[in-house]
Amino acid sequence: MRAKREFRDRESTEVAVLDELVDRTEDGMTVFELRAAVEVDIDDLERALSTLKQDDLIVVESDHTETVIKPDERVVPEIPTDEDDEQSISEWLRERLPF
Repeated sequence: MRAKREFRDRESTEVAVLDELVDRTEDGMTVFELRAAVEVDIDDLERALSTLKQDDLIVVESDHTETVIKPDERVVPEIPTDEDDEQSISEWLRERLPF
C-alpha cells in the first residue's frame, strides 16, 4: 500500500519510508527494518525520519526493548468497506454527475 497522494510530494527517501510504514501500520518498523526496506544510507534515513517526525507524519513508540516507528493515521489511506462494494450503479452515477 502507498501513502496518501497528498503526502507523496516529498523527498524520495521520505516517500519510500512512508510507503514502507503504511504497509506495516499496525506493527510499525524499527530503524533497522526501515533501513533494509528502503535501502538508503543511514544518514539519508536519519534525515528523512527527522523531517517526517518534525512534520508529525510519523509516530515513534518506545518500550524497554525496542523503538518502533509507525505512520501517523492521516498518512494511511482508507480501506474501502464492504458497503462501498454494494453500491448500485445509479447511486454511483448520482454521486459523480452534477444534476
